[in-house]
Amino acid sequence: MALQALCGARIFTGEQFLHSHAVLVEGARILDVRPAADVPFGCTRHDFPGGTLAPGFIDAQVNGGGGVLFNEARTAGGVAAIAAAHARFGTTGLLPTFITDRGDRRAEAVAAVRDAVAAGAPGVLGIHLEGPFLAPARKGAHDLGLIRPMTDVDVDALLGTGLRTVLLTVAAEAVSPAQIRRLAEGGVIVSLGHSDTPYEAVAAAADAGARGVTHLFNAMSQLGHRAPGLVGATLDHGGLWAGLIADGHHVHPAALRVALRAKQGPARLFLVSDAMPPAGSTDDSFTLNGRTVTRRGGRLTLADGTLAGSDLTMDRAVRFAVGHLRQPLAEALRMASFYPAQFLRLDADRGRIAPGFSADIVLLDGDLSVRAAWIAGVLTPGFSHPLPAVQAP
Repeated sequence: MALQALCGARIFTGEQFLHSHAVLVEGARILDVRPAADVPFGCTRHDFPGGTLAPGFIDAQVNGGGGVLFNEARTAGGVAAIAAAHARFGTTGLLPTFITDRGDRRAEAVAAVRDAVAAGAPGVLGIHLEGPFLAPARKGAHDLGLIRPMTDVDVDALLGTGLRTVLLTVAAEAVSPAQIRRLAEGGVIVSLGHSDTPYEAVAAAADAGARGVTHLFNAMSQLGHRAPGLVGATLDHGGLWAGLIADGHHVHPAALRVALRAKQGPARLFLVSDAMPPAGSTDDSFTLNGRTVTRRGGRLTLADGTLAGSDLTMDRAVRFAVGHLRQPLAEALRMASFYPAQFLRLDADRGRIAPGFSADIVLLDGDLSVRAAWIAGVLTPGFSHPLPAVQAP
């Protein structure tokens, strides 16, 4: 494949900003990052003055987008459409998220993602199964009638998806530590959420292999001075990663700022969209498990006012992290790329602009809007290079 040089923009590698450098892309991989003066003769050069090239965003929680809901579009085409909708906003890798539903529909969803990955659908990294093994008291927008405890038959099915990346959200009270241990040892990434569990049970789940927490603060036991709950355990436990829905509706910005200061490492807090079909669409309503969800003022709610996902996109989440959470741009970009890559164990070839990494790259304007995005070295549909390509002298 022809060698491409992405030049003119400052480059955020995932660790530092570089100026007067170029990203060399050969096929699906980054060949090198070097001074622009050293771009090889004869390569195809694209110049992007005034922009910022950064690692493409990775979203671990995407229920839908572009008018498509994964629970209702359980096909490879539906999965690809959701990924394409979010690619326009800089998301170069995502986990289609299937929420609590019937077992036969869940099996269809797994097969759809497996088919999409086999077909090479750009940006599809695996699947996120959110439920049905949740706490009824913290169901959120999940259908109460479909929530249930986990069985060993469920564990067998989850270990047999054939997918490299499977993220599973469970409530600690709906599964046993032994089940968590089996899943974690089998490669499933177990995340705790929709849970009313106490601090001590979270610690036991983490010891058994639970790796993360789903949408911190939302649908979980809160931080109290005598009962730290799931929120307190997440911030106190250095091994638990956690996603944040940074849209100004799900969590107050002050609470998110406090969490960012309090989080014990090495695990980090990262950005997720929890996006539903209105993300990247003009549609203001959709049906979820037979119930109508309506968008008003940027909030997606059921008829009783319960929040039901968001219309957030990852570029907006980055802007929110900078503008409202007071994060330096470098840290906000890491929260959208490198940290989720680490959480999903994909950081060996995603989340950085470095030699050998997948050429998943986003080009941002000065206001952090998305000018272009590449997935595996291919400019995603809907974008065109701002300036004509030229042969490097």
